[in-house]
Amino acid sequence: MSIVNVANLAGVSTQTVSRVANGSSDVRESTRQHVMKVMNELGYRPNGAGRALKRGGFRTIGVIMFSFSSVGNMRTLEAIALHAAREDFAITLIPVAAPTQAGIQGAFSRMGELAVDAVIAIMEVHLLDTATVTLPPGVKVVVVDSNAGDRYTVVDTDQAGGAQQAVRHLLGLGHETVWHVAGPEGSFASERRAGAWRSTLTEGGRPVPPVIRGDWSADSGYEAGLQLADEPRCTAVFAANDHMALGLLRAFREKGRSVPEDISVVGFDDVPDASSYAPPLTTVHQNFAELGKQCVDNVLQQLSTNTTEPGITLVATQLVARQSTGPPNH
Repeated sequence: MSIVNVANLAGVSTQTVSRVANGSSDVRESTRQHVMKVMNELGYRPNGAGRALKRGGFRTIGVIMFSFSSVGNMRTLEAIALHAAREDFAITLIPVAAPTQAGIQGAFSRMGELAVDAVIAIMEVHLLDTATVTLPPGVKVVVVDSNAGDRYTVVDTDQAGGAQQAVRHLLGLGHETVWHVAGPEGSFASERRAGAWRSTLTEGGRPVPPVIRGDWSADSGYEAGLQLADEPRCTAVFAANDHMALGLLRAFREKGRSVPEDISVVGFDDVPDASSYAPPLTTVHQNFAELGKQCVDNVLQQLSTNTTEPGITLVATQLVARQSTGPPNH
């Protein structure tokens, strides 16, 4: 089906059909509606590449992501897609099979071959911080969850600020110190949260317990909880995410340690089910909707000005106090 077929059936010129297809304002509304009705009847779809050449862009944002098991990544992706749609942009998703330099370089190379105006990279490891990863020329880039603010536009949750809120909440309840179940090594979010946990205790003159390392899963939180349940000095735990906190709650329950009477637990993320945990989980709320909005807004700003300004934009967090925390049971 061609533009000529649409023009003949609608009784207008091909130039008018082209203007309607390109969203030009130089068409009477009644004519626009009539032409669009004919397009729908014939199943005509304008050529995307041709429209892009006339508009100077494809109105498509590429999203590179290698972890689909992370709650944070999936909610960030959802927020990016929703806000992009509000701005009349589509997204093209390119998954990375392995978090390696070769894998990410391959993803960027593929993006360079696709019809995208810009790329948002959701990368929670530090691979983009290395100079060995090169980006397609002319493609604007925003990075989520990275330390590369000196080279790219970075948007992230205030990981350190959220962890600090969690630790201060527990210390404020009267706990002498706070134990920590951290995320995996190499994760930017895990490092930021663990670093803030440690520095908050140190600045307060509190003992710093050994870190227990998890992998974001509830199973790893459960294994950590079995260890901590046998530690008599442990009265408060900050888990680096809610899934590991859920595992902690299960382990403590099985070991006969009551939450929060014996041990208080704080998570990070504020997943939709956090208020339904037993007990309801005190956690650090991440504003994923705002995170996605900031990513898209930064992309659009780069496209409109044809500039790239390295730097980091942090989205604030908020502690949500529920029934999993309380004063220590002396």
